[in-house]
Amino acid sequence: MYTAIGYAAQSATTPLAPVKFERRSPRPDDVAIEILYCGVCHSDIHQARNEWGIAVYPLMPGHEIVGKVTAVGASVTQHKVGDLVGVGCMVDSCRSCEACQANLEQYCLEGPTMTYATPDRVDGSNTMGGYSDSIVVSEHFVVRIPEKLPLASAAPILCAGITTYSPLKHYGVKAGDKVGILGMGGLGHMGIKFAKAMGAEVTLFTRSASKAEEARRQGADHVIVSTDDAQMQAAAGHFDFLLDTIPVQHDLNPYLDTLRFDGVHILVGLIEPVEPPVHAAKLVLGRRVLAGSLIGGIAETQEVLDFCAEHNITCDIEMLDIRQINEAYARMIAGDVKYRFVIDMATLKI
Repeated sequence: MYTAIGYAAQSATTPLAPVKFERRSPRPDDVAIEILYCGVCHSDIHQARNEWGIAVYPLMPGHEIVGKVTAVGASVTQHKVGDLVGVGCMVDSCRSCEACQANLEQYCLEGPTMTYATPDRVDGSNTMGGYSDSIVVSEHFVVRIPEKLPLASAAPILCAGITTYSPLKHYGVKAGDKVGILGMGGLGHMGIKFAKAMGAEVTLFTRSASKAEEARRQGADHVIVSTDDAQMQAAAGHFDFLLDTIPVQHDLNPYLDTLRFDGVHILVGLIEPVEPPVHAAKLVLGRRVLAGSLIGGIAETQEVLDFCAEHNITCDIEMLDIRQINEAYARMIAGDVKYRFVIDMATLKI
């Protein structure tokens, strides 16, 4: 064991504040990492405030981690001291179920061990995330950061990136497909970049006409203002895929009308009941699919990092002093960030 430092919430109603806590010494298959940068995800806020009802305190968020290897366990073969590496949303799984054997650890039938606020599978301790100076993780859940990627802007690829890349790949988006991206926050702007790099014709759906120029800068070919009934009706039956990154309840029915037959509407931002209800005729009469997708497995996370390096894709970020993390949360809730905060861990001092 050793003493680490970081920022954590002690309850659902208290702000994040500096803490000292114990990290485990590396096990034989572990990699010890000095954290250099950590992205800030909206799910960090949900968890810190227990909005999903599953938080465990003290709760130290952070699952978009980039850092440098400082030590390795005796059985580690894939990483060495000095390597630049990343850790995403998971730090363990059962590794033996059907999902894990298929490199889909995020769907582990026993439940994956998340990077924070989950019991460690070995000692039962509460996992503590990346708002910290260091972390210790099994090498299976550590990925390599390609040399071409800027470290800070690579961090959000470990959540926002894989969350949007994985479903586009799984459902077979290819050159010439018509893909609509719903929402342009941290997830949506990455979805635009990935779909464009895959050769698709990309359209942003947004409630705000003011986002049109920015959407085109990100790579969108077209913009549809979803509150404009005429624009929505003109898009009827047009799209092969919709990647829905909207994180709050919204009416799916008008969007389903924009899909062609056999079109697929993929939810990646919503983790609560669909309200208002989906009219089944929207699916049945066009053999349309309403689907969901959760991050990606570890092999696919390495794949998306390599894809980003190959296609010069990074996340648009704003660097953050960790001492302003609570103010950053308020700005995120207000939509005042383009498009991801990333904490510079050099600012972490207690």
